[in-house]
Amino acid sequence: MATFTFKMPDVGEGVAEAEVVEWYVKVGDRVEEDQHLVDVMTDKATIDIESPVAGTVVAVAGEVGDVIAIGAMLLVIEVAGEGEAEIGAEAEAEAEAAAEQIEDEMSDAEGVVEAAVAVEQTTVHPEPVEGPSSFSAPAEQEKNSASTSSARTELKVLASPAVRLRARDLGIDLAQVKPAEGARVRHGDLDAFLAYSAGRGFRPAGAARADEAIKVIGLRKRIAQNMAAAKRNIPHFTYVEECDVTDLEVLRAQLN
Repeated sequence: MATFTFKMPDVGEGVAEAEVVEWYVKVGDRVEEDQHLVDVMTDKATIDIESPVAGTVVAVAGEVGDVIAIGAMLLVIEVAGEGEAEIGAEAEAEAEAAAEQIEDEMSDAEGVVEAAVAVEQTTVHPEPVEGPSSFSAPAEQEKNSASTSSARTELKVLASPAVRLRARDLGIDLAQVKPAEGARVRHGDLDAFLAYSAGRGFRPAGAARADEAIKVIGLRKRIAQNMAAAKRNIPHFTYVEECDVTDLEVLRAQLN
């Protein structure tokens, strides 16, 4: 059997390396031509890498989060034949065409996103028709009506995602929490609701979730690196100036 070494393709002009975001194959898997192998991320976009040949995966370059240089070994595939397999002229032309297509897609990505946002903003979403079907059972009608009312009530309550997550963990209906200021529910409002409801035997619903370790990769890793660089390189300081404005206040009172 021959082995084919698939190297990291050139995924964009000026790109020297790419980070592995997710593997879709592992050692021992059978892959077909044009099958999705791995997602890699550059400074510009996340790109799907497909297999140029069919065979069995015998080695992969690294794990999720590893950075691989352009032209370095990405994975090794065992194919039919003897010796070291090479890509023919036709397959090489297809690879170059795919690289050009990826570059064009990355250059047009910003325009596509803006167009999608514009369409979403101008699209009219019809409201669901209220009222139960005449063929539904009364119990089912009541259940559907209650769930719809609860969903709409939750959508009307203004709160940040962190507040919504905390309320969900505590089993609190945000519609029952009265904001102390404005129309937005804040963490202080949840604390007040808990203190007020303690005498009524309120108990948080749901079990506490265990800590979960999540590897920082992809876009979150780049954000963390940029924030750390800003903290190291940008001076952070606070300037306080105190002025005696007693005479100015006296003059203001006289002029008034």
